[in-house]
Amino acid sequence: MKYIGFFVAFALTIALAVAVSRPFGAIPPLAPLLDPNNGFWQNTFSEDELAEEELELSNLSAEVKVIYDENLIPHVFASNDADLYRAQGYITAKHRLWQMEFQTMAAGGRLSEVVGSLALDLDRMTRRKGLSYGAEKGAEFIKENDPESYLLLEAYADGVNQYIDQLSDARLPVEYKILNYRPEHWSAFKSILLLKYMTDMLVGDRDLEYSNLRKILGEVMLDKLYPEYPQGVDPIIESGHKWGFKSLSVTRPDSISYPDNLLLIDPMPQPEDGTGSNNWAVSGSKTKSGNPILANDPHLSLNLPSLWYSMQLTTPDHSVKGATLPGALGVISGFNEDIAWGVTNATRDTRDWYKITFQDNTRKAYRYGDRWEQTTFRIEEIKVKGEKVFLDTVVYTHYGPVVYDKTFNSNRQDVNFALKWNVHEGSNEQKTFLLLNASKNHEDYNEALNNYTAPAQNFVFASKSGDIAMRIQGKFPLKWRGQGKFFMDGADPRMEWQGYIPNDQNARTLNPSRGFVSSANQHPTDSTYPYYVFDNSFEFYRNRRLNNQLKGMSNITVEDMQGLQFDDYYLHAAEALPIMLGLLGKDSESDAVAKKYLALLNEWDFYADPNQKAPTVFYIWWKKTYAHIWTDLTNNIAPVVLPSYYQTVLFMKNEPTDSIFNLKNTADIETAATHVKQGFKEMLVDMAKWEADEGDFSWANYKRTKIQHLVPQFKSFSVDNVYTGGGSGMLNATSDRAGASWRMVVELGEEIKAFGIYPGGQSGNPGSKYYSNFINKWANGEYLNFDLRKSDQAEGVLFQTILN
Repeated sequence: MKYIGFFVAFALTIALAVAVSRPFGAIPPLAPLLDPNNGFWQNTFSEDELAEEELELSNLSAEVKVIYDENLIPHVFASNDADLYRAQGYITAKHRLWQMEFQTMAAGGRLSEVVGSLALDLDRMTRRKGLSYGAEKGAEFIKENDPESYLLLEAYADGVNQYIDQLSDARLPVEYKILNYRPEHWSAFKSILLLKYMTDMLVGDRDLEYSNLRKILGEVMLDKLYPEYPQGVDPIIESGHKWGFKSLSVTRPDSISYPDNLLLIDPMPQPEDGTGSNNWAVSGSKTKSGNPILANDPHLSLNLPSLWYSMQLTTPDHSVKGATLPGALGVISGFNEDIAWGVTNATRDTRDWYKITFQDNTRKAYRYGDRWEQTTFRIEEIKVKGEKVFLDTVVYTHYGPVVYDKTFNSNRQDVNFALKWNVHEGSNEQKTFLLLNASKNHEDYNEALNNYTAPAQNFVFASKSGDIAMRIQGKFPLKWRGQGKFFMDGADPRMEWQGYIPNDQNARTLNPSRGFVSSANQHPTDSTYPYYVFDNSFEFYRNRRLNNQLKGMSNITVEDMQGLQFDDYYLHAAEALPIMLGLLGKDSESDAVAKKYLALLNEWDFYADPNQKAPTVFYIWWKKTYAHIWTDLTNNIAPVVLPSYYQTVLFMKNEPTDSIFNLKNTADIETAATHVKQGFKEMLVDMAKWEADEGDFSWANYKRTKIQHLVPQFKSFSVDNVYTGGGSGMLNATSDRAGASWRMVVELGEEIKAFGIYPGGQSGNPGSKYYSNFINKWANGEYLNFDLRKSDQAEGVLFQTILN
């Protein structure tokens, strides 16, 4: 057996080396990789086998105790904040160093240093949209306005660097060995950059696509297909909420002139499909125990190592536990002895695009009203592994960087598109989480959120005192109605933002009469909110399912909330399928194969459980139908965004013979029924092929959820075909590559009860038994006990380390 394991590991290593060589350049030196003392063999040990009872850590003012539970979750006990965050940096690096550095290299546009020219265009885009620039502004802001926070950021970095400095070749994470590079020192800047990277992951814009749609469709049809407040909106802040403040006035120009040509560039990458989240809190009036219960499950790409790293952080002043973000201080989603909080993406448009008109080819000045404004130049030096340094000149205007120009994504002289984004302004999101970690009540929660700029988030809150709350927090531009929806002329000063919505006028609610607060990335408010609110990606299914369930529930328990997080009711299918069956008619019932699928659909209860087959049939049929309906839009040469599923279903139901269903380039007159029938025919073809090739078309086998390593080519470090239900648009939003990256449920009684899980493990080492050991529990809707620990608690201890 020993020799079988040897040859399997040997073959895996060679395969990885060859696989890496293809997309990334030269094969790494195999001798160090296969060295039995320092090579990949040393990464087959799990952390409990390498446990150290005592470690020397400089710059501590007192001893720090770290207790690991049976799941390798560290519980850090320190005498003060500086020691706590220095220890957090050290412990996080010990288990997630490669992930921390790889993500910040991606955020800084530095992947070419590691993988070569393959990543050059990605690095150029990252730098051109100004993530590092924004992090630099953030560092300046924190140093000037909150030097105490900056000292804590430096303490965290010191902890990381002390780990790096004592890191032997044997203990080097295996990704460094395969890609043949070593870690560099951490810094406060990198922690700030990491939070800017999260902003980039979660913020989208469709200004360029909407501008194309306006040109193609005209404003009347655009408003019909893409209404800003569709029928049936169920907002985050309960409808009818009284705002209680006097809003600022916004001046809308008398006439607006938009650039009128089709925009034929490739739009900037947007948040991946499936990015979203759920959170909610129910008051004691609706729970069996009489205590508030809070739940949070952020939906992001499912990766290994996991985005999250669980920890408890304790000083004499507070004890907090939950999900940390490797590289950032404190707990991001979690609870302490008094409160709990969680986050979902607020999906607000805080990025706008402006056409820049330069004075001449030197690009040293650009038109702004009746004058010429001076530009600045930022030279981005991109190191490329095995090649010369690539120099990229980015022009900065007062709006922001000119991302697209004749040198990038266009060869046209007139393409000069500048990006205005609040991430380029100084802010201190780190302070929000430092304060939240130690908050005791609703007042503290609000004070913490006052420091938060981006990415805009819906912060849910509950406390032992019985309060529940929701606040939609970010730094939101003050815009006239429609501003920022389309590409704007940067030469026209009337296109400027008119300031920001005051922090105390961001939408929020405290203890609403309905007994719960909730968010699932839908519209933040009803139409009575006095400020312009827009995004192209508001959610329409998870939020209504969640609110309908919460409205009807009483005597709620923690188990009920866990069940709701794992709920895979397919509301989109429940609303669309009866309409589609009606439009299909009886013609297909004479075909034996069609009858088989129709029988599955007619008997379906609309739950997308992993063993169900109907979800697969519906999903394929819907995708084919939807694609046919919007054929004319997808056939345009200019990039566009398609109408939402929700709006499409409303048209199929209420206006099935409307001209929107008629295709331009055919002799026939198409209706909704035409597309449904064509979609059904194509579904039959796809299903026949699937059954012939794969056989089983149960939902889990069809969608094939994958937890993928951050380097996709490292397939051996990924987990394929996770058997679980759910899907996009469901509360259990587990699709093929995205889903609940962290699930947490907390009951805030006299003794807090908490539960959490994520699809991965605490270790970043693929050779560790703690690398992916949570996945099966997560896939089955199970949880770990996440209660706070005491420093002298004996049970469930894996090992203990003292930092001196």
